[in-house]
Amino acid sequence: MRELIIGGARSGKSVLAERRASESGLQVVYLATAQALDGEMSQRIAHHRQRRRADWGLIEEPVDLAAALRRHAAPGVCLLVDCLTLWLSNLLFAGDAARQVEAGESVSCPLFAGATAALVEILPHLPGQIILVSNEVGWGIVPMAALSRLFADEQGRLNQRVAAVCERVTLVVAGLPLTLR
Repeated sequence: MRELIIGGARSGKSVLAERRASESGLQVVYLATAQALDGEMSQRIAHHRQRRRADWGLIEEPVDLAAALRRHAAPGVCLLVDCLTLWLSNLLFAGDAARQVEAGESVSCPLFAGATAALVEILPHLPGQIILVSNEVGWGIVPMAALSRLFADEQGRLNQRVAAVCERVTLVVAGLPLTLR
């Protein structure tokens, strides 16, 4: 079973995902996409680590998410991916997409396009339980900067594509889950 849990920043989506993983009765492996590139992100990562159960496995994969899922998905395993938003940001900066937008060029980034397509393609075929956490960033105003607009657009597209292949989609607002599917 695949579930996408979406919501705004600090909405409670990670806490819900962790609770669902714990309740699954399966071996839990936390697949982290964050990179500690500054002090503030290091603090966020530490906060998540403190909250997780000590018996959970941990995989850190900032870019090649589909391959990591393929390697670690198994019957009897619950993979918790936190989060697709940071993964998408990592992709934009790992390839040429961010540089192309900032230079005023049209975006043509095989890494970005290939990685998102690979994720959506592999998800329906994975064994075990997969819980994916993602931010819903499209409820605000259209960002002023081109790179921010690209990110918001691609995050919305990614959420739609992932939701289409998940059996359950849950929106979290103010810590309250709302089942969309």
